[in-house]
Amino acid sequence: MPAHDIGTREQWRTAYEELRAQEKEATRRSDALARQRQALPWVPVTKEYRFDTNRGEQTLAELFDGRSQLIIRHFMHGPKTPAGCPGCTFETDNLVGAVPHLAHRDVTFLLASRSPLPTLNAYKERFGWNIDWVSIGDNGFNDDFFEIMRTTAEHRPPGNMLDVMELMALSCFAFQDGIVYHTYSTYDRGTDALNATWQLLDRAPLGRGTDYTNWPRKRDEY
Repeated sequence: MPAHDIGTREQWRTAYEELRAQEKEATRRSDALARQRQALPWVPVTKEYRFDTNRGEQTLAELFDGRSQLIIRHFMHGPKTPAGCPGCTFETDNLVGAVPHLAHRDVTFLLASRSPLPTLNAYKERFGWNIDWVSIGDNGFNDDFFEIMRTTAEHRPPGNMLDVMELMALSCFAFQDGIVYHTYSTYDRGTDALNATWQLLDRAPLGRGTDYTNWPRKRDEY
C-alpha cells in the first residue's frame, strides 16, 4: 500500500466537511440529471425487431412482459466476443439482484446479445443468473441503437466500435397505447454508475486503482 497523509481527527473532520459539501452538491446535480433524462422526448420505434427468447420468438413490444417500461442491457456476447465480455459479466453480477425490485416498479430488465439463445442460456447457468436473456441474432438491433448514440456529441467513439466488438450499452423504452418508444440510451462509461462494485471501490482507501491487468475477471476465473 503506498504512503498516505496521516492527520488528526480534527484535520480529517475539516477535510471531510469540505468533501461532504461537494458530495451533497453532486447528489443534487445527479437528481437534476435524472429529471432531465426523464424529460427527453420519446421516439416511436417503427422497425419490427424479432428476438429469440425462452418463450419463443418475440417482438420488442412483447419483451415488456406486460409492464410499461423496459431496460435492455446490450451485453457483449456474439460472433466478435464468443467467450462473453468480462466487463459485461462483472457488471451483470451487480445487476441481477435488482431485477425483482425493478419488476415491482413496472420495469422489465433483460440482457440482449447476438449469440444464439442456447449459448446465452449456458453462460447464464454458469454464473447462476436468474435473469431473462434474449438473442438479437442479426436483427440489426445493436447496430441501430449504436448508430443512434454514435451520432450524438456524448457518444462519438473513433470509428465504428461494432467493426471490432459487440455493443456495450443500455437502452430504455416505454410502451403506451400499443406503441414502443425509445426513451434513453447510454454507452460504455455511461453504464458505470450501475455497477455497485465500482461505487464501493470509489469509497475504498485506494479507489479503483490504475492497474487493470487481468481485472476484472469473470468471478469463476480468479
